[in-house]
Amino acid sequence: MTRTGLDLQQDAARLTAALVDFPSESGNEEALADAIESALRALPHLTVDRHGNNIVARTDLGRAERVILAGHIDTVPIADNVPSRLDEDGVLWGCGTSDMKAGVAVQLRIAATVPEPNRDLTFVFYDNEEVAAHLNGLGHVAEAHPEWLAGDFAVLLEPSSGQVEGGCQGTLRVKLRTAGQRSHSARAWKGVNAIHAASPVLARLAAYEPRRKVIDGLEYREGLNAVRVEGGVAGNVIPDECVVTVNYRYAPDLDEEQALAHVREVFDGCGVAELTVDDSSPGALPGLSHPAAKAFTEAVGGEPMPKFGWTDVARFSALGVPAVNYGPGDPNLAHKRDEHVEVARILHCDERLRAWLTD
Repeated sequence: MTRTGLDLQQDAARLTAALVDFPSESGNEEALADAIESALRALPHLTVDRHGNNIVARTDLGRAERVILAGHIDTVPIADNVPSRLDEDGVLWGCGTSDMKAGVAVQLRIAATVPEPNRDLTFVFYDNEEVAAHLNGLGHVAEAHPEWLAGDFAVLLEPSSGQVEGGCQGTLRVKLRTAGQRSHSARAWKGVNAIHAASPVLARLAAYEPRRKVIDGLEYREGLNAVRVEGGVAGNVIPDECVVTVNYRYAPDLDEEQALAHVREVFDGCGVAELTVDDSSPGALPGLSHPAAKAFTEAVGGEPMPKFGWTDVARFSALGVPAVNYGPGDPNLAHKRDEHVEVARILHCDERLRAWLTD
């Protein structure tokens, strides 16, 4: 591999390493998108389209069913973990190995080496998944070219440790602003400290007991947490504003309005001057009883699990396409400095998907 091309004939583990060696932090995916587009256009059995840094490739064999294999090509910021490194224990280290370039490598291998699958296939490679929802490339494709995403079933190769994970949590991020009055810190009684005023918000969070909800036999665990606190003017000034950013991860039986209503209820009486929504994406129900999802789960084996976190299965669900998460990476290693993936798990995922699409 060179930085200008991808060799789709190497196995999925080596291809994962090649993808990791293309830095592609959110917003800087163009070089990798170019390489993926070029590699796919060289395959005569695929029709390839591009929208921004989002690549969609399709077979057109007239099969009775169309399956979408989708994955995002961006990563969180690099933390001294690029280029990739393969150790003697068969573990590949590097930014994006788990989330989710191992899954993207499996997509590319199947696109290149399964020219006549038993189902028509659509391969989707999209940008900006790791940032705010309005930047998400899959969302942009859905808005501009919804026909590209038509299908009967979708597999999102997000990290799931080689197990089917049903649905996903919804995510809501809000900013809670408390107000005060500035004064010199030497005469603090002349002002009102907005940071101190945020203490009821933090106390409410510390005492919060998250809900657990069982849906289709899968238990989703919720979470409500402060993820950022901003306040302060200078070392000698009583601050007149403090903002606590809170993230609510909720079970997919709630919609966005219900989630927001719950957050408002939690912080009622905490002296919040203003609550604003910073980001919101709904969850997706497991849908494992759908015939296509049931057949896929039986084909790849294992016990289905709930997806803890938000993924783009929610977007497919909104488009009327049942979807599951199934990828080789470990979700517990996503975004970590020591992110890694087992080579055996990459190859196993490739093998199981390949068998499902060729049997």
